[in-house]
Amino acid sequence: MTNQRPWWLRTLLSGRRQALTTTGWLPSRWATGIAGADLRILFLGDVLGRTGRDTVCERLPGLRRDLRIELAVVNAENASHGFGLAPDMAKALFAAGADVITLGNHAWDRKEIIPFIAENPRLIRPLNYPPGTPGAGSVLVTLQDGRKALVLQAMGRLFMDPMDCPFRGTAEVLSKYRLGHSVQAIVADIHAEASSEKMAYAHTFDGQVSFVVGTHTHCPSADAQVLPGGTGFQSDAGMCGDYDSVIGMVKDGAAMRFWRKMPGEKLGPAEGPATVCGVFVETDDATGHARRIEPVRVGGRLSQAMPAV
Repeated sequence: MTNQRPWWLRTLLSGRRQALTTTGWLPSRWATGIAGADLRILFLGDVLGRTGRDTVCERLPGLRRDLRIELAVVNAENASHGFGLAPDMAKALFAAGADVITLGNHAWDRKEIIPFIAENPRLIRPLNYPPGTPGAGSVLVTLQDGRKALVLQAMGRLFMDPMDCPFRGTAEVLSKYRLGHSVQAIVADIHAEASSEKMAYAHTFDGQVSFVVGTHTHCPSADAQVLPGGTGFQSDAGMCGDYDSVIGMVKDGAAMRFWRKMPGEKLGPAEGPATVCGVFVETDDATGHARRIEPVRVGGRLSQAMPAV
């Protein structure tokens, strides 16, 4: 007679939630909070122009499958010719597998998005826009297995438009949730120009959120790390677009503006092969903190990076 624990109990204690839920031995709602259970998050950086949109829509379903993604967030404020997002573009990104879409300083460049954002809570804009601005700066998402994740976005103020304080606004939103208890994960998109402001933001909320990722500069940074308090951080996710360009725009016209310091031809998005750039994060359900964070770069000109799962 052996005192070995049955297989289902060993699996439960080891945190292998997926095996139990898929076989029906464990209801998915019981999986939350088990030590060792994880949640896989994919964040894709600024989608720029047609080539960025088409490539993300083509690649995202495969990335979700291969990385076993449970929450996918996409920044798409530059999806429409580099300036704003149209409703049909948002619908295409949702259909491709985006759970949440974030915006930024180009949020209102396409006026049609104003009534659309009011009716679609999974499309969010920076939370520190003034009161009365259409839409919301955060959304609580219920995942397919019943777990909950909060996604929020704030916009920086250094070298950006005057805004309400992103730090105070984020603190106010976070006061309503408890990481690892009321929500299994919290993702914060800080849309800002200055890396210093993004880093200060991440350290301020270290331990209170699962993952802080910067957007806006269109250049993927090499500083992916788990901060001392358990928050994953990368100061910029990069761009989903053509890197044979000046931050996604046709390079000749953009470069000439620096030569002449005069208005030139209207900037347009580069339309060569796009690199899908983003960040992969795996969190622990028991704490909501990041276990690992790695860059994602697929296709196009940049060196390729794909996490092993």
